[in-house]
Amino acid sequence: MSELLISLSDLLVAAWSLLRAVSGLLLPWFPLAAWIGLWLFAVNWIKLREVLVSKGGLLGVLLIGAVWVLIWGLVAPPEGGSHFILGLTLSNFVGKLVYVTALFCLMFLCGSVQLSGCCNQWCEVTMPDPHAHGDHGHDASHVVDHGHASH
Repeated sequence: MSELLISLSDLLVAAWSLLRAVSGLLLPWFPLAAWIGLWLFAVNWIKLREVLVSKGGLLGVLLIGAVWVLIWGLVAPPEGGSHFILGLTLSNFVGKLVYVTALFCLMFLCGSVQLSGCCNQWCEVTMPDPHAHGDHGHDASHVVDHGHASH
């Protein structure tokens, strides 16, 4: 019986070591996985595409990216003053621009995957149409004037 308990304890220690090693490998990639999960499953790309394309939201997204690059470059400069990306030596702000561009490319790639219908089996979201429910009795005869008409 003592050999069984010793073997069980060794198994638990080995499982704990394996869990620590795997979490040490996966934990640095968690923010990127959360970024992909957010843009793939939490955003309604049908509505966002309309805002980005027809209402000029793409300019706002590009300006936000430029601000990210500036702030990130000032707050967290790389050790040695330059980034080493794909065998290239890039300055601080150019390296941050590459990183932010890669994040935006992942964001738009997630949008194109969702718009293609590949995610429908995991996250079928149907948004109610506010105009389809009628007027719900909000016609002018039921509106009570609270003294705001004189403004």
